[in-house]
Amino acid sequence: MTYQAFYRVYRPQSFREMSGQTHVKRTLQNALLANKTTHAYLFSGPRGTGKTSTAKIFAKALNCEKAPTNEPCNECSTCRSITEGSHPDVIEFDAASNSRVEEIRDIIEKVRFAPADARFKVYIIDEVHMLSTSAFNALLKTLEEPPPHAVFILATTEPHKLPATIISRCQRFDFKRLSSHDIVERMKVVLEDIDLPYDEQALKVIAQAASGGMRDALSLLDQIVSFSGEQLTLENALLVSGSISQDVFYDLAISLKEKDIAKVLSLLEELIADGKDPLRLSEDLITFFRDLLLLQTDSELDELLELVTPEEKFVELSREFSADTLYGYIDILSKTQQDMRFSHHTKVYLETALLKMSQSKNAVTGAIDPALNNKVAQLESIIFQLKEQIQNGAMQTINQAPKEATSRPRAISSKGYKVQEGRIKEVLKDATKKDILQIKNAWLPVLNQLQKSQSALFAEAEPVAASSSAFVIKFKYDIHCQMVAENRDLISILSQTFFQQTGSNYEILCIPESQWTVLRENFIRENGLHKKDQQEGNMVQEQIPEAPYIEDAKEIESEDPLVVEAEKMFGKDFVEIVED
Repeated sequence: MTYQAFYRVYRPQSFREMSGQTHVKRTLQNALLANKTTHAYLFSGPRGTGKTSTAKIFAKALNCEKAPTNEPCNECSTCRSITEGSHPDVIEFDAASNSRVEEIRDIIEKVRFAPADARFKVYIIDEVHMLSTSAFNALLKTLEEPPPHAVFILATTEPHKLPATIISRCQRFDFKRLSSHDIVERMKVVLEDIDLPYDEQALKVIAQAASGGMRDALSLLDQIVSFSGEQLTLENALLVSGSISQDVFYDLAISLKEKDIAKVLSLLEELIADGKDPLRLSEDLITFFRDLLLLQTDSELDELLELVTPEEKFVELSREFSADTLYGYIDILSKTQQDMRFSHHTKVYLETALLKMSQSKNAVTGAIDPALNNKVAQLESIIFQLKEQIQNGAMQTINQAPKEATSRPRAISSKGYKVQEGRIKEVLKDATKKDILQIKNAWLPVLNQLQKSQSALFAEAEPVAASSSAFVIKFKYDIHCQMVAENRDLISILSQTFFQQTGSNYEILCIPESQWTVLRENFIRENGLHKKDQQEGNMVQEQIPEAPYIEDAKEIESEDPLVVEAEKMFGKDFVEIVED
């Protein structure tokens, strides 16, 4: 007898022998036992996942002499003839080569005749999506009202190409890709049957290359067995399948961690020179970093590993990368893989991806981007400040609630806003020129970030004194001062905006211009911050070490925000102030 390929010799002949697809097996077996089989089934799924094999097993179970049964006996004459493909009542039809309407009409004419030697006449139509539109239309009426002895089993890898009217008349079963574990277990059965020693890691390489298809795995195993001779080794599996050793991936990962770009590119060049496909390389790299993530998450997830063995060096390697870094690597490779599918320069895309990975930040566990760290600290400070403001506001509301319940709503005082003179004097004691200049430099950018209705309140206002923790705003009109000071939301927004500009949290105090002039003069007089200038006869402030900084009128005028902005743009030598 001529030699037969593994995928033909070891095709499952019963539901028990099938790998995976538990949801399909259990449903069909329960229907067989309960005698509740229907007239049309649709088996859809990727290639090599058992659609046609399941259809034949189901046909045998339907017509088995021991029916009703959930497993064909494979011993009676009906089961044996169906297995051999010689039973007249089980017809296999390849729609890929018989897609015309004439072939379908031939089936329709013969389906009404009773089965010759079985309980049911079973039609297995493979690759049914290849039928023409007219062929589907011809089949439609028969699928809707078939004879009681007819069962149709449609198999396809592309169910989206089937008309909805066909799908709606069938029980649909979606076959899933087989897991690597199921494929490895099936290959072990084959190798033990032919009595060939094997390396289990080699079987994992074959399963990974098969991408969930049992037929692909058995075909590749057949090829590697022919190449290997007396034992199936990992080296032979890597050579024949075109896969890459995990040690090569280990060296590549170490080079990425150390940012050794020259070694990374040289390793890639060697792999491509050995005939490795860049697209396949990117897939293997994604699987490798995925395995490292699994090892990092839990060292007991051995069964889920596809490329990596749970050796100590790989466990240590997984700990040398942060989870975010591995996620970043997988993301870069996935996006590159999508671009490679539409390009002939796949090598260039993969080289670019490896360069991006080697130059990415946070490549090693514990390395934190300083800029990101500062941003997080700023956000935490803002959140803390908001919590304090909410708590303070809530406490004040609780304390004031009984009073407000018994008192009438307070109207805005016609006498103006009551200034916090004590708090402003404390600010003046700690005031410095550096702080007021910092506030004035940030003043215009801050106002530009406010809403127009909010910034309009500050049109005739300016900062006049500042310490490291607070600053004072002078308003020309009392009503504007009162509206700003009593609007807690606006003060909070203003404080947050200044924090973003300067990096410091400031308390904001408001005062009308008329009261500021009086308060300023009284503070200078009380603290002895002036002396008599005999030559000019004017009162001027004497700047002494560690003395509070309070601007005089000329200085305030010279540091008008418009003047400061002009001096920034053109330089002090080119700006001249002309009085109208």
